[in-house]
This record gives sequence, structure tokens and C-alpha cells, in this order.
Amino acid sequence: MEPNLNQSDHLFVANLQSVSLEKLVKSKLEVLFQQQKDANVELDGLYGIILEQVEKPLIELSLKAWKGNQVKTAKMLGINRNTLKKKIDTYKIKVRNKPISN
Repeated sequence: MEPNLNQSDHLFVANLQSVSLEKLVKSKLEVLFQQQKDANVELDGLYGIILEQVEKPLIELSLKAWKGNQVKTAKMLGINRNTLKKKIDTYKIKVRNKPISN
């Protein structure tokens, strides 16, 4: 039986202990909210900032894994190729294209 890679508890990062991506993000956000509270400042546009900080490296690493192949990258990510292209442009991600072979 193949593991279900769509479940968040299967996404692990290298650490002294295996920590799920969800727990890692939650921990980081808890620190951010505590700092915001301690500094008595309002956060503005946090949703977009957090999405960019997760989405951009996800796209960059996915493109790298597929050597710049946007069709395969989009399929792996579960998004439309045009959506991927738009995000590449938005985040100004450099795409390493495969050399053309004769």
C-alpha cells in the first residue's frame, strides 16, 4: 500500500526530531503573534505574506525537481499550467529550462 502524500502528517522536515510542516508553521506563527502582541503593533496583509513565503519556495523547488518543466511541475502541484506561469511571473521566479537537444 502506497503512503498517502496528500495528508499533512506525512510532510516532514529534516530536524533533530521529525516535525510536520503544519506544526513547524504553527510554531513559527505563534512566535510571530506573540511578538506582535508584545510590540503592540497591528499586522496588515499577513495572509498574503504567509502564502508567498510558503508558495514561492514550493514552486521554486518543484520546478527544480522537474528541471524547469512547467507542465510536469503544475501537474505535481495540482494546479493549472497557466496558474503556475502566473505565479512564476508574480514571484519573479527564474526557471531553468532544459537545453534543447538535436
